[in-house]
Amino acid sequence: MHHIGGAWVPPASGSSLRETDPRSGEPSFSIARGSAPDVAHAVAVAQTAQPAWAGRRALERGAVLLAIARGLRAEAASLADIDQVETGRPRPQCLNDVEVSAQYFEFYGGLAPSIEGQTLDLGAGRHCYTRREPYGTVAVILPWNAPLNQAARAVAPALAAGNAMVVKPSEFTSVSTLRLAEVALAAGLPAGLVNVVTGTADEVGEPLVAHPGIAKVAFTGSLRAGRAIGRVAADRVIPVTLELGGKSPDLVFADADLPAAARGAVRGFTVNAGQACIAGSRLLVQRQVMNDFSELVRDELTRLSTGAADHDHIGPIITPAQYVRVCGFLDEARREGATVLGGGQPLPGPGHFVPPTAYVGLPPQSPLLQEEIFGPIGVLVPFDDEAQAVTMANDTPFGLAAGVWTRDLARAHRVAYQLLAGQVYVNEYPGGGIETPFGGYKASGIGREKGREALYHYTQLKTVIMKLE
Repeated sequence: MHHIGGAWVPPASGSSLRETDPRSGEPSFSIARGSAPDVAHAVAVAQTAQPAWAGRRALERGAVLLAIARGLRAEAASLADIDQVETGRPRPQCLNDVEVSAQYFEFYGGLAPSIEGQTLDLGAGRHCYTRREPYGTVAVILPWNAPLNQAARAVAPALAAGNAMVVKPSEFTSVSTLRLAEVALAAGLPAGLVNVVTGTADEVGEPLVAHPGIAKVAFTGSLRAGRAIGRVAADRVIPVTLELGGKSPDLVFADADLPAAARGAVRGFTVNAGQACIAGSRLLVQRQVMNDFSELVRDELTRLSTGAADHDHIGPIITPAQYVRVCGFLDEARREGATVLGGGQPLPGPGHFVPPTAYVGLPPQSPLLQEEIFGPIGVLVPFDDEAQAVTMANDTPFGLAAGVWTRDLARAHRVAYQLLAGQVYVNEYPGGGIETPFGGYKASGIGREKGREALYHYTQLKTVIMKLE
C-alpha cells in the first residue's frame, strides 16, 4: 500500500509490483503499483497539510525532526533488515545508512531555526527586508542504490524549510521509504507532510512531476531521467534539484603515499559495489609510478572479498537490468584486450555479484572510460604531468566529484582549483559528510544537496518593501 495522509492506502489500480532480493534473485517485498489517481490524492493531501506546518515556529519544526532522528535509531535493526533485503548490502553498511539518515534529521532539525532573511537599507522612509519561504508541496524522486539515506537527505531539509512532499521511491527499493514515513508519523510529524506513492517512473514519476500542485522537484538518478524531468519542469517553470551521474577522476601523483592512495582509490570505485554516482572509476596515475601503483591496486582487489560477511564485503548489483549492464562492460573490456588487475568475470549465482575489477590498457574512447558504469569497475590510465592530468580529468561531460592524491599541498590546491567538479577529495576518496554541500558541474546536475546549502534550495526568497512616510 501507499502511505498517504498518515494512513495505508491501497492503489487505485488494485495491482502490485514485486521487489527482488539481489543476493538470491528471489522475490521479496510486494509494493503497490501506483498511478496518476494515487499521485493526485497524495498531492491534495500534502497541499492541505502544508500551510499549518509552515506556520509553526521553525524551532518547533526542528524539534519534530530531532524526534524523527531518535525514532530512526530506535528502529535501526528493523530498518537495516529491510535495507539488506532490498539492496543486498552487508549489514554494517545498512546500519551505517540508518545512522546517517538519523544524522540528516538531527542536522536539519538544528538548522531549521537559522533560516533567516536580511534587512536592506533603502534610506529614510522605507523599510525593506527579505524572508525565505517554503515552496509548498515538493516532489521527491529517489534512486535505488541507497534508498533510506537518499530519502532522508531530501526529506529532512524540505521539512525543515516548511514544505510538504510526495515521495516516489524506486520500485526496486520502496519499503525502506515507506517505513521512514511510518517512523516520522510515530515521532510526531503531522499526517500528510510525507506521503509515499510507490510504482514505476512512467506510472507515478511522470504524473507527479507534471502535477500542477507540485512546486519543486528534487530528483536523484540517471542523466537520461534527469533530462526528461528537467524538460517537464522547464515547461511548467518550476525549480529542480537534479543530482545525476558522474564519471569521476581520481588523480594519483608520483609523490603520493601510494599504498594509501591504492586503498582509497579502490574504495572509491567499489563502495556500494560501485553503485554510487561519485564512484572514482577513472584512476589517472602519473606514468613513473604506474607499474608500482598497478601492483598495489592488484593487491587491494585480492584483499577484498565479495559476498563475505565482513567489513570489506562488496554487495551485489541491486537490479537485474543493472547487473546485465555491468556484465556488458566486462565483456567490452575483454573485446578491447584490456589487462585485468583483478576480477573481470561475474561470480556464479545465485544473486547478481560482480567482483571488484580493475583494468589497464584501455583506449581513451573505451566505453569504460566514457560512460558511468555503476558497478565495481575502475580503469587505470597514465598521465605525464600536472597539466595533462587536469586536461584528462576534465575531459568528460560530467563533473560530480574528483580525487587528488599528493603530498604537495600547493599542488593539491592548484589542481582542485582547476578541476571541473562539484566536490574534490584530497588524499581520501570519497570524503565529507552531511554538512558538506553535494552536487555537480556540467551534466552531473543542478543545485546542491546536503549542508546548509540544501536547506536554502527548499526555500524561495521574498522581498518586502514598505514605505514608512
